[in-house]
Amino acid sequence: MKFLTTLAVLPLALAACSKNDSTGNVDTPTAAPVAATAAPAGQNWTETVVKTPEGYLMGNPNAAIKLVEYGARSCPTCGAFGREAYKPLTEKYVSTGKVSFEFRDFLVHGAPDVALTLLGQCGGVAPFFPILEQMYGNQIAFLDKLQAMTPAQQQELANQPPTVVATKLAEQMGAIDFVKQRGIPEAKARACLADQKQLEVMAKPTETAMQAGTVTGTPTFLINDKKLDQVVSWDQMEKALKAAGA
Repeated sequence: MKFLTTLAVLPLALAACSKNDSTGNVDTPTAAPVAATAAPAGQNWTETVVKTPEGYLMGNPNAAIKLVEYGARSCPTCGAFGREAYKPLTEKYVSTGKVSFEFRDFLVHGAPDVALTLLGQCGGVAPFFPILEQMYGNQIAFLDKLQAMTPAQQQELANQPPTVVATKLAEQMGAIDFVKQRGIPEAKARACLADQKQLEVMAKPTETAMQAGTVTGTPTFLINDKKLDQVVSWDQMEKALKAAGA
């Protein structure tokens, strides 16, 4: 897979991960209000998570409003959105059954995203969203440690396989200890980082979206398969959800 050869590159200039204009207005026709849908007895939509072909979906799988985010775990714009949006999105909208939220990891920064995503998906379905939220909460610390790498340390990773680079970056960022504290044993974390087959599966949605031109920057959002061109903040997202009937 040609795309995977680019993932061993060590891109440390992480600020410009979004090509969206955060100052724009969301111009979306207002749809009819959507009725809330109760979760099955004894269940909560915010704790209902399934693996999809391209990511992980939280909430009512039959929700009338399907929100999809292509996000990168090392993207500062994605991190800012995640820290601001996760609680109101889940508590005000996903919990009602009106909105489902699917997150698709998009490896915009290559190796750093590979490292964090392999670990973020390592625990499987149940802890996926809690770990994602907490990774965004800790993102600045991860990136500070990454930026502290010397040119010599970066050069040591040149021409190494993507899984080797991912492991070294995870160590540098303290990400292995981070997931250990969240119930993933170190041996399992290292096995996930070394799993070439899983890396190929994990990278496929990024490759597909790039080839299709669906995603050119992160975060990229879709509501019911329609791309939102000028949404990077929670305020803009909430307006788009309300316009869709939430």
